[in-house]
Amino acid sequence: MSPRRNRPKGTGSSGPSAEDDRSRYGGWQSSENWQGEDWSVRHVAGASAQGKTYRCPGCDQMIPSGVPHVVAWPEHAGVDDRRHWHKACWNAKDRRTTRVQRSRNAPRF
Repeated sequence: MSPRRNRPKGTGSSGPSAEDDRSRYGGWQSSENWQGEDWSVRHVAGASAQGKTYRCPGCDQMIPSGVPHVVAWPEHAGVDDRRHWHKACWNAKDRRTTRVQRSRNAPRF
């Protein structure tokens, strides 16, 4: 007996599917409006973020390697304007005040 197929036979579309994009980028991409501007938002799985650390602009803390997070950038901007956010920070971006610059010795919480 052969193993069961997880995908239906004959998908009919010749282009890449949304499932292919999820496996390639580790998440799904959407568009959101924030501060009167359209933003592209991509959810990144932890497995595709191995070996890389980023600083979240929402809380100014590091996003460790392998942690699922969100990548957001204005739709009119290029690759250089992408920012990596904690998922909770991206969801709370409207409730946060302006970014506070912390000193080197300030507690990180």
